[in-house]
Amino acid sequence: MAEWRIIAEQALRALNIILAAYFIAGNGTYTVLIVVSLVSLWVHSQRAGGEGPHRLLELPVTPPVTIIMPAFNEEDIIVESVRSTLKGDYPGLEVLVVDDGSTDATLERLIAAFELVPVDLIYRQLLPTQPIRGFYLGRRIANLTVISKKNGGKPDALNSGLNLCRTPYFCTLDADCILECDALLRLMRPVLASSVNTVVSSGVVRVLNGCEVEDGQVARIGLPRGGLERFQVVEYLRSFLFGRIGWDLLGGTLIVSGAFALFHRQTVVDAEGFSADTVTEDTELILRLHRWGREQKRRLRMSFGSDPVCWVQCPSSVSMLARQRRRWQMGLCQTLWKNSSMHFNRHYGVVGLLSFPFHTYIEALGAAVEFVGYLAIPFALLSGIAVPRSYLPVLIFGLTYSAFLSITSVVLEDLTDRRYSSLKDFFSLLLYALLENFGYRQLILCFRLQGYLKFHSGSRQWEKVVHDAPNS
Repeated sequence: MAEWRIIAEQALRALNIILAAYFIAGNGTYTVLIVVSLVSLWVHSQRAGGEGPHRLLELPVTPPVTIIMPAFNEEDIIVESVRSTLKGDYPGLEVLVVDDGSTDATLERLIAAFELVPVDLIYRQLLPTQPIRGFYLGRRIANLTVISKKNGGKPDALNSGLNLCRTPYFCTLDADCILECDALLRLMRPVLASSVNTVVSSGVVRVLNGCEVEDGQVARIGLPRGGLERFQVVEYLRSFLFGRIGWDLLGGTLIVSGAFALFHRQTVVDAEGFSADTVTEDTELILRLHRWGREQKRRLRMSFGSDPVCWVQCPSSVSMLARQRRRWQMGLCQTLWKNSSMHFNRHYGVVGLLSFPFHTYIEALGAAVEFVGYLAIPFALLSGIAVPRSYLPVLIFGLTYSAFLSITSVVLEDLTDRRYSSLKDFFSLLLYALLENFGYRQLILCFRLQGYLKFHSGSRQWEKVVHDAPNS
């Protein structure tokens, strides 16, 4: 028995060191990203100056773009989503909706709302997909096309859209998203401004819950009523405003949101399109593009901008939030495992040496480390094992500093975009940023751990998230 206690105490001391390293590496990296993000935002404001994105409307070199919107059982929102997308302020805009074998009235509502008629189109199957059932064009709307196909999942639907897409760039857009009118122009600006072949351009995804929507656009920005949703607002601010901005300036972009991202069509086709090997096809494509560019000896750039904005419904219930985070975590683990040859590989630069290891040890494996760290305290108390003196201070300091980072992200939003203009909303976000790491973080950790375990079980189940309709 004494020997067992000694082993357990040694294990706790080792866990204490691992936990300290986890918090130092994670929070330290985010601190660097904050500083880099501030520099990036300053540089962006200097470069942009007084020049708005609408100048691109007048340039003859602005390439046309096709928005590809995959849809499966979206009968309640699909018509309004398409109407909103068609209002995008962009020259040569095409909208392509892919009905992925919906079992509800998604296709029927599209046909009725936009007076669609069946047509025969030239369809070259550059990427393998499930069989196509038909093509539809609008009688009065020339830039809207609908594909009806057998169900094959989101990557398969995107590949079907790619096969029909004729523009040099395309934008992926989820059916529950609302684009700001100039979002596509802002996505295209870094593509045209860069001297390097920019094959991906992504922007900020913000929480639509609590906002008022009129005529397919966000008319008033507000915070959601529920605490669960407000915690997600803080999460999104932290993730996009200094997480992805920082990685972009360092040249280590590893993740873009497939809900809203611009891609160079031919590059994606050459890299064999979207893969169904993981449940996060967007992240998997980014890593594969990094590898493909290296293999082809081509210098590719992945851009992230803080001003292109897409609004999306976040889960309003614990059950839907669990589905979303389990899928995200499982997909991240699948993608990292599939591309493990990039791990600490200097040939991939910042991505291989910094970004990939960070996402592996902090974002993927870190879920298990932190969960075990929480369990260790009650286990030690129940077993009568001495907890190392520095154990609780390490845990408390790590969580407190994480809260500081969340507060910083809210302040950063207020200093830059200031979408939440009222003082009430600002102080409410500060409060939720302070509380996020003491309850909500642990809830998310449980869902992430479930996703981690599902990955190890070999699961590939896609858990669909069902949202409430936005306020209108």
